[in-house]
Amino acid sequence: MAEKKEKLKLYSYWKSSCSHRVRIALTLKGIEYEYVPVNPLKRDEFLKINPMGAVPALVDGDVVVSDSLAIIMYLDEKYPDPPLLPRDLHKRAVNYQAASIVFSGIQPYQNTPVARYIVEKTNAEEKTAWVNNAITKGFTALEDLLVSCTGKYATGDEVYLADLFLAPQIHAAINRFQINMDYRSHSSKPLTHTVHGLNTFRELEEALSEN
Repeated sequence: MAEKKEKLKLYSYWKSSCSHRVRIALTLKGIEYEYVPVNPLKRDEFLKINPMGAVPALVDGDVVVSDSLAIIMYLDEKYPDPPLLPRDLHKRAVNYQAASIVFSGIQPYQNTPVARYIVEKTNAEEKTAWVNNAITKGFTALEDLLVSCTGKYATGDEVYLADLFLAPQIHAAINRFQINMDYRSHSSKPLTHTVHGLNTFRELEEALSEN
């Protein structure tokens, strides 16, 4: 009798946009997995999985992968259908750039520990201004980057890596940080195309419903 294959385990936190990216990738690829919620205030056991203490972390048998980008690329190589990167070399590079803008140019500046530190050192108004500036600056850069290749989604008519990073960031900007996206309402704006496309993206809604 064939040995039953163990499900992947995803250590996640519902509020984490980094975890959200990975949940979208898993859902998009139709991969069954066990969702393991991590309490950020009680994570002693989780430190055995990821000594940095940050979610997400993926356990695949004896393999442990942390960091959302590393996990997503691991999944894309192990489960290549549907692919998360386009064949076109230019669009592939754009996907990497868009992901980088989100994970290094926006997300770290809105992280809870950073925001809490700013409040402690200054006040809530300064924290709000700091977060708004980081998100707006990043979104402006993304608009310029994506303008030449936006389709139904960020870099064409298929969901790729850029969308996995954009969807949670846009969701957080609107719902957590009350960023006004109205100034992006012109139909030619790349993020507008992305928002409209992602609103009809079933896998996004399924991934978002995890808690």
